[in-house]
Amino acid sequence: MEFSPALVAALAVAFVVVVSVVRAVRIVPQARARNVERLGRYHRTLRPGLNFVIPFVDRVYPALDLREQVVSFAPQPVITEDNLVVEIDTVLYFQVTDPRSAAYEIASYLQAVEQLTVTTLRNVVGSMDLERTLTSRDNINSQLRHVLDEATGKWGLRVNRVEIKAIDPPTSIKDAMEKQMRAERDKRAAILSAEGSRQAQVLTAEGDKQGAILRAEGERTALILKAEGRAREIDEVFQAVHRNDPDPKLLAYQYLQVLPQLAGGEGNTFWVIPGEVTSALHHVSRAFTDSLPPVAGRARDGESTEDLAARATEAATEAVADAVLAAQVATDTAAGRAAGRGSDAAAETIDPSEFIADRLPST
Repeated sequence: MEFSPALVAALAVAFVVVVSVVRAVRIVPQARARNVERLGRYHRTLRPGLNFVIPFVDRVYPALDLREQVVSFAPQPVITEDNLVVEIDTVLYFQVTDPRSAAYEIASYLQAVEQLTVTTLRNVVGSMDLERTLTSRDNINSQLRHVLDEATGKWGLRVNRVEIKAIDPPTSIKDAMEKQMRAERDKRAAILSAEGSRQAQVLTAEGDKQGAILRAEGERTALILKAEGRAREIDEVFQAVHRNDPDPKLLAYQYLQVLPQLAGGEGNTFWVIPGEVTSALHHVSRAFTDSLPPVAGRARDGESTEDLAARATEAATEAVADAVLAAQVATDTAAGRAAGRGSDAAAETIDPSEFIADRLPST
């Protein structure tokens, strides 16, 4: 089957039309942009959506991504001000704002951004020592962003932010930093321990102070109460004595009861008998004499009542003398005990009342 020249020409024309229509229609996705050159010269930029170009006259370049892009650069060696080499790993966030400038102002904006970041980083870190570099990441990020944003503006780029991922000092510096960190922690621990010990001692001292104050107040209160009780006791005794009006006989007997107690104290080597004892002995003698009942059977043969009274008085006087002797013996016993020469016989306690009872005449 043979085709006529007219049919072949018609098919060729139809093919050219179809190809031209296909090449004339360009669909650009969202957040993309494509530059168009007409006869080798920039003509316009295709925006997202349906676009038409002249086939075989307009040349459409690949799409440029207008979204924010994240680029992580390899760690770069940087020398600090104190001549230490550290490796810094950075992350760059940028966005293409002008597709024409990004395509025609620089051959490869991504490579240019990387090299500019490294250069700027070395300039910024080179003016800092290691310690400041490790503690001034925000300052470094701010300076990098300012320099990069200003330099890449003519390339149709906008640097949103620059982040430093890691700063790795040399191994020897890491070991020294770890030792310093441990020393600082040990120092803080020692300081905290000392502060705790000091606080504990302060609290203990305050507690002892409060305890001493409370004990002193308690002792003072106890002494006051004892004094009040003693005063009340003395007052009651005084009132009882004046109320009962004791006669000299009772007082004389009390004198005789107290004499051995005066002589029985530790270290007593000298004993003074007060002058009132003589009067007391006289009253005791009279007491024992007056207490004898006038019973006639007590008198001896041919003895009158006056003789019996005289004999009783003499016996009472001897009993009182024996009581004084017993008190003196007790005094000597206490003196011998204090000097370490007391004997078993001298250590016996002699009660004057026993002497008096033994020497009184039987009724």
